[in-house]
Amino acid sequence: ADGYYEYIMHECVYSTSDYSDMVYLVSNSFNKVVYEQYNSTVGKYVGYTELGVKYAENFNKDQAILQRMKAEVDTFCRHNAQILDSSVRDKA
Repeated sequence: ADGYYEYIMHECVYSTSDYSDMVYLVSNSFNKVVYEQYNSTVGKYVGYTELGVKYAENFNKDQAILQRMKAEVDTFCRHNAQILDSSVRDKA
């Protein structure tokens, strides 16, 4: 139906069992268009639209936000990957 659709997607992407290549992505989208994204490999937010560039610039000025996002690789991604991977391996 008519309306607006906004969502945030958190992704932890990796392919090695020691998680050394872990990448944390946070994509902010509006009506299915990603307007800005945090990428832990880059270490900052990147804007993809005119508004997204403004949001990214503001987020990147705040060192507390960037430090918290950088820490999420360990506290969110690796932590949950270890739990989920071990539960899958235990059932195999």
